[in-house]
Amino acid sequence: MTTTLADARVVTPEGVHDGWLTIEDGRITHVGRGAAPGPGHGLGGRYVVPGFVDIHNHGGAGGSFPTGDPDEAGRIAAMHARHGTTTLVASLVTATLDSLSRATSALADLCEDGVLAGIHFEGPYISKARCGAHDPALLREPSVPEFTGLLKAGRGHVRMITIAAELPGALDTIREAAANDVIAALGHSDAGYEQTIAGIEAGARVATHLYNAMPQLGHRDPGPIAALLEDGRVTVELVNDGVHVHPAMLRLAYRAAGPGRTALITDAMAAAGVGDGSYGLGPLRVDVVDGVARLADGPGAGSIAGSTLTMDAAFRRAVHELGLSLPEAAEVTSLTPARVLGLADRLGSVSTGRQADLVVLTEDLRVAGVMRRGAWITEP
Repeated sequence: MTTTLADARVVTPEGVHDGWLTIEDGRITHVGRGAAPGPGHGLGGRYVVPGFVDIHNHGGAGGSFPTGDPDEAGRIAAMHARHGTTTLVASLVTATLDSLSRATSALADLCEDGVLAGIHFEGPYISKARCGAHDPALLREPSVPEFTGLLKAGRGHVRMITIAAELPGALDTIREAAANDVIAALGHSDAGYEQTIAGIEAGARVATHLYNAMPQLGHRDPGPIAALLEDGRVTVELVNDGVHVHPAMLRLAYRAAGPGRTALITDAMAAAGVGDGSYGLGPLRVDVVDGVARLADGPGAGSIAGSTLTMDAAFRRAVHELGLSLPEAAEVTSLTPARVLGLADRLGSVSTGRQADLVVLTEDLRVAGVMRRGAWITEP
């Protein structure tokens, strides 16, 4: 079956043009300019952008990936899909090894079913000094044997692990991750400039939510941020929700890293798509007030605890707050994170041969329709 989307403003890596595209067997087969050569689904001049790729997401729709509940995880993925996220990595938080292993095994089933694109361990190998919304009592020093045990539970679906480079055993664990095609990310870390460079040299290739949960830039003590921004091998995650990072600092990071090394993420937790209230994030409780999630109690009470962001909102903010063009916004929400996952040859852009993961946006960049693998999730 062939589907033609006509009368669209198509956002490609090369620019924005009035045109059309055809989809067959879940893939884009043609991207054309001007009027479609035959009848099609008219979009009324609305934008077509690639489906969003979120590589750091803890939950939404009232649910949380760390519980490992398959039904809950399915609801989370469905809610984010309605907001345009067609490729989603499930992020876990610090917990006991048994809890992590059980959740990983359960989520691996959803990866095999194509609901999720992988699993991300944010903890337990992170710094107590920079643990944020993680239970400090459950943090551990990195261990290669422990890590390989978690990999076995994931059955090939563990895609990323966040590690503090300064911890004993961190560099060996980063090397082990790289050897197993798992992305090592540096974050929740008290590392200095040189320690961060050592982590990159060991194989780390992502900065977990740059600026947050790490020492800040200093003109005599540059710290991890400078090391992560200046190394062309590192992709930096940014939470563009108006809470985690000031827009000026987001623009600074973007100018340093460029669209090819900037990946917008949600870092979403259970309240995303729902609203204010009290929620769980792993073993901790989080209060959400006016859309801002903070730890409710314990040593880190008041710390930011994830976000209520969805990727469509991150896309809008990229255009309206950061001044990105539509192709640039599509790159940082789709193509670059797809590249991080090694999937840029399959998805992440509106290009011939790519998977037909598409988001239809109105003039004010609101979601009007979502297609995944050639099938409408929400039909415009």
